Amino acid sequence: MPVLKNPYNLKMAGREEGSSGTLILDQESRGTNPFEEELEENERDSFLRDGPPKSGSPSPEDRSDFPRGLFDNSPEGRYRRRATLEKVVGLSSFLLGKGKKSPGRDKTPHGEKGPKRRSLLGRMMLPLLEGNQGPGKEKMRRSSEDFSLLQRFNGRRKEILYSLEWGLAEKENGGGDSAKRMSFLKMGRGGKVRRASLVEKLDRTEGLETPPVAEEAEPAKAKEPLSVLEILNLIHQRDLLTADEHIIELEAECEQDGQQSPESGEMRKDGSRKAKDVALLYEALLKELWAVQAEALAAKSAHPKLELMVHVIEQEEETDRRWLEAQGGTAEGSGARPRGLKKQWLEAVERLVGQRLGQCTEGRSGSIPALMDRLAKCAWEDLCTVRFHLLHAYPAAYEAFSVYLCSFHQGLAQRLATVVQSSMTLSDLYFVLDWNSNIYHREVLGRSEIAPLVNKVRELGPLLSPETQLSLEEDCIAAVKVKIREDMSRELQKEEEKWAQKEADDSQLSLSSKIIPVLRTHTDKAPQITVDFGRRMAQCCLTCLAEFLQSFQRKVEKFHEGQAESGLPADSYTSRTIALVNCCPPFQKYVRDLARCGHPESEGAEGQASASLDRVMQLCNRVLTTQLFQNLKPHFQKLMKRKWLNSSEAFSTIMALLSEHAQKLKRVKPEPYEMLVKDLHHGVLTDYVRPLMRVRIICTSSKMRSKMAAKLRSEAQQLQEFFAQLKSTSSWLDAAVPHLAGMIELEDMPAIQMEAGFLIKDFPDVQKKHVSALLDVRGLRNQVQRQSILAVMETLEQTEEEEEDSPCQDRVFFSRIPTSEVSCVRVKLQHLSHMGHACLSRLRWRPRQRQRRQRQLRAKENEAESQV
Repeated sequence: MPVLKNPYNLKMAGREEGSSGTLILDQESRGTNPFEEELEENERDSFLRDGPPKSGSPSPEDRSDFPRGLFDNSPEGRYRRRATLEKVVGLSSFLLGKGKKSPGRDKTPHGEKGPKRRSLLGRMMLPLLEGNQGPGKEKMRRSSEDFSLLQRFNGRRKEILYSLEWGLAEKENGGGDSAKRMSFLKMGRGGKVRRASLVEKLDRTEGLETPPVAEEAEPAKAKEPLSVLEILNLIHQRDLLTADEHIIELEAECEQDGQQSPESGEMRKDGSRKAKDVALLYEALLKELWAVQAEALAAKSAHPKLELMVHVIEQEEETDRRWLEAQGGTAEGSGARPRGLKKQWLEAVERLVGQRLGQCTEGRSGSIPALMDRLAKCAWEDLCTVRFHLLHAYPAAYEAFSVYLCSFHQGLAQRLATVVQSSMTLSDLYFVLDWNSNIYHREVLGRSEIAPLVNKVRELGPLLSPETQLSLEEDCIAAVKVKIREDMSRELQKEEEKWAQKEADDSQLSLSSKIIPVLRTHTDKAPQITVDFGRRMAQCCLTCLAEFLQSFQRKVEKFHEGQAESGLPADSYTSRTIALVNCCPPFQKYVRDLARCGHPESEGAEGQASASLDRVMQLCNRVLTTQLFQNLKPHFQKLMKRKWLNSSEAFSTIMALLSEHAQKLKRVKPEPYEMLVKDLHHGVLTDYVRPLMRVRIICTSSKMRSKMAAKLRSEAQQLQEFFAQLKSTSSWLDAAVPHLAGMIELEDMPAIQMEAGFLIKDFPDVQKKHVSALLDVRGLRNQVQRQSILAVMETLEQTEEEEEDSPCQDRVFFSRIPTSEVSCVRVKLQHLSHMGHACLSRLRWRPRQRQRRQRQLRAKENEAESQV
């Protein structure tokens, strides 16, 4: 190991007298040995334990009192130690405070320096300089300024020491020697070693002192108050309960200082600084508490710090309660102690829920249904997290699930209100109304995981206010009215174009199957939202449908009027007519369904729609029957003649045409089919009886009458069976022809009178002219007998007039059948032969005026028949 020489002594050795030029090692300063630097620092720092330093520079006489080696003959060591003491121990700005002292500052009212106003180093040095003050004395709280200075102390002190060493080395040895020395020191010390700070050295020296052995048990040491930065460090380390305890103590000190010296400006300034520290600490504490709360909800699992957060809230609530009790139960006129942390927790939950829901909408574009689905999913998942992972950490009095549920309910209401303010389509309006009434309760509140707890919560109320709900419903109804009118008008226009096409497929001509679904979409959705909304929507659709059916009626009338110009084949025309009449039953049924909704204004619209449909069905049925009767008319004119009596060709042709036409009518739907068959049944029997009432044949013998009656009964039976197959509801018409055949066949006058009574009873509209024409066909010439039969009719007519409720008064048949009068020459010739009477009875007196009147009547009858 090389022996280092003191360069200072080496330089001075040759100049001093008596010097032999040898190396005197024991006179060299220890500051020149790099291996003894740490030892030197420890010995010099031990000077702080010997007693308080004297102010000012020590005199030469007093230097001998210091320990040996503290200030040796080396000017380098002396200069470095003095600089260190001045920079570390004797700094007035660090020890006594920065700035110029003001009179009375840091003085107690008695003129002494207050211990609580000393800086950190002053408080640490005082026990060392004045001795131990006893274990029971309370330790003072370090201020935040001292703590910040202490953190910067090591670096500043080390920089000063190194700067001084470099300065001395350059002065004495030059730049090269100093550089070599520093590089050598770094090699010897093994790199740059951090010097111990003043606080660490003081702690080590205090720890090395042997505590006095006490025979009795030592009293418990007082708890050292923490500084603001230490409390803040506890908050950042999530030791929230301990941090809250120290914040409460600091707040109590602040309040106590304000009460003890309210008039002192300095103390008031210090209290204001402490109050700011308390406020900042509470702000940091609350920020950390709510961060724990947010992390617990986002973790979807149990959070270890959540119970700690609840304990902090409970501790603050208990502190508030004690404070209020000390204030007499009221906080008026006092400080702002009641923190109300539980109330702030409620507000924090609302903010957290708002943030969670905001994450579902922030930066995401899409339709309203997609947005609301995301919100519903987020609410349900978070409520499940509260139910299964967070609820156990809260006391029952907190009603944590109810708080979260109400917050989510309010947050969803706000989001829905925002959505409503935007422009929405018809489908969006329906979705928002349905989401408010059904989807939210089904997809969020009604889930089995949380439904039991939701049912225990008080009434949440609707997401939308009643005014907003009503406004949205009115907007939806208005939009529906515009849409269905456009859709129905467009479909009717397309259908009308198909009617005139010769090659159109009749199976596709179903207007009702296109219109009713348009309406049913709205009438089915609306009642699921609210009952009142369903009624108003049904009324809207019924009104629009009534207007549409009026347009439909006009289009059908126009189609039939233009049939001659369109030139459609008869079969195509019949098929189109059947397709049109088949649209009416679905419309009728749907009109009745809409009218049953119970809206007060439904009756007028229902009557208007039903009238339009009835006109369309009557028109189409008349078209279908008119075509048939035009084909049957030539064959009906051949009936009731002598040729007909001997031949069945005409009637067989009639039945064949009826059967062929009936096959076409099978495509007609039940309701119009029933009406059609009823009209057809009535028309066929009318045309069958009309030739009989015109007296085209007169029976001259009982054999002829029997043959004619049998013929009538046979053909009537065939007609009855035919219409029974068609399921005609006018079976009462089948009795007309048998009654007529009976009056023709019977020979006994009382029997004829009785048959006439049955005829009048079954057909109240039968008149004397019809009976008289039938008697002419029978060949009854006796006026007495004729009058006796007609008298029976008068008697029955009077009886029916006295009876108010006649069972047959709604049956009209004979009144639509015209008759032909037969007038016989009434000449009393006693000696006239039977043949003469027969010839005279067949003579007819037809003056010219009567013949002209007869032709007019026949023309009117033909017109009526063509209309039927």
